[in-house]
Amino acid sequence: MDFGKILDRWNKESGGIYDKDAAMETQEESPASRRRRLLRKKPDETLDLHGLTRDEAWDALSGFFDMAKDRGLEKLLIIHGKGTHGGDQERGVLTKTVHKFLERCPLAGERGYGNASQGGTGSTWVVLKSPG
Repeated sequence: MDFGKILDRWNKESGGIYDKDAAMETQEESPASRRRRLLRKKPDETLDLHGLTRDEAWDALSGFFDMAKDRGLEKLLIIHGKGTHGGDQERGVLTKTVHKFLERCPLAGERGYGNASQGGTGSTWVVLKSPG
């Protein structure tokens, strides 16, 4: 008897082979594990809003989040700049627009400023809420 036939017979008699890796893939990720993984993860996509008006930025954000949802992305980076050229000493117009959009967007979850290589306070990362 060849090895393939031996495995087939064994599978029929014993109920199959336990595949630890396959079993782990089908297990549900806990919310805490998902959060830790996503906080460490690099963004899946980046949107640069430099040069856009407030209204253009809002439309771009809306399209960006729709695309992210359709593609099943988990983490996004939005580059909005620091707004130091517009005379608003507190925060730039685009920064305020991004934060207002994120407050209203049902897909937007946890967020924070990017690290130095991503633009620091001139960028915002967003973890998308899990579907379902």
